[in-house]
Amino acid sequence: MEFVAPVLTRQHHRRLREIYRSAGWPCADMLEVELLAAGLLERRCSDQGHETLRVTDAGIQLLAQVFAGNKAARSPHETLVEQVAQAMSRAGRLAWRGLMLRVPLPRALLDGEAQAPVVAEPAPAWAGQLPAFEAGQPPSATEPAHGWCMACPDVFSVRRTSVEAYLEPVVHEIKVSRADLLGDLKKPAKRAAYLALAGTCWYVLGHDARGRRIAEPEEVPAECGVMYARDGALTMAREAPRRALERLPFHVWMALAQTGPAVRDEEPLQATF
Repeated sequence: MEFVAPVLTRQHHRRLREIYRSAGWPCADMLEVELLAAGLLERRCSDQGHETLRVTDAGIQLLAQVFAGNKAARSPHETLVEQVAQAMSRAGRLAWRGLMLRVPLPRALLDGEAQAPVVAEPAPAWAGQLPAFEAGQPPSATEPAHGWCMACPDVFSVRRTSVEAYLEPVVHEIKVSRADLLGDLKKPAKRAAYLALAGTCWYVLGHDARGRRIAEPEEVPAECGVMYARDGALTMAREAPRRALERLPFHVWMALAQTGPAVRDEEPLQATF
C-alpha cells in the first residue's frame, strides 16, 4: 500500500510547537502519529525505558516557515497593536498585550457560539463583582447558568494610580481587515467578555490597500467606541460609553502581574546611567 503523506493543518503546527517547547512526553494520539509519519517527530527511548518525542530537523524547518508566514500575515496587525500600546503608555497608563483572561458569561449568551472556548463550570464568588451578573440566577446541578469564555484583548490598559477605584480599565480591539472585523462583530459573547473586564471598549480600525476605512462607525455596536489609525496617528470617530468598574477580579490581577506591562518606562535616575 502506497504511503500518502498527511495534510498538515494548524493543529499539527500547534502540536509541533508544544512538543518543541516541552520535555517531549507523548500524547499517543493520531495527531502525533501523522507527525511521526511525516518525519517531523522522532521517538527517543531513555535508559529507564521512557519514550519521549523530539522535533526533527525537518520539523524545525517547518516551524520556522510557519513562524515566518504568521509573522508576515500579522505584521500590520501587530504594528497597530504596538502603536496603541505605546499611545496608552504616553497617556499615563499601563498597557498589556496578548493577555488571556477567563470571564464568566451567562450560558444563554454563549449558546450558538460553538467556536468560543467555553468550560461548563459554575461562576466563582467574585463574579458578583461584575454588574453583568447581578441579575443572574444561581447555577443548577445539571446546567450551569454561567460558562467560562476566554477573552484575549489586543491591548488592555489601566491608569497609573494607587486607588483601585480609579483604575479605569480599557480594552482596545485592533482590526486591520474588514473580513476580520465582520467576523468579530458576529460574536456578542466576545464583546460582553471585554465589557466585563473593562469600563470602556474601543475598536481601532485600519484602512485597506486603497486607503479606505475598513468600516464606518455605525457598523460597530453602540456599546463600543471607534478609533481610526492612519499614518501613525489615532483619531477618534465615536466616543466609547464609560461604565463604572470599581474593582478588578483577583485572577485578572494575577494575569497582569505574571505578564508585565508591554511598555516599560525607565526611571529618571536609571536613564542617566
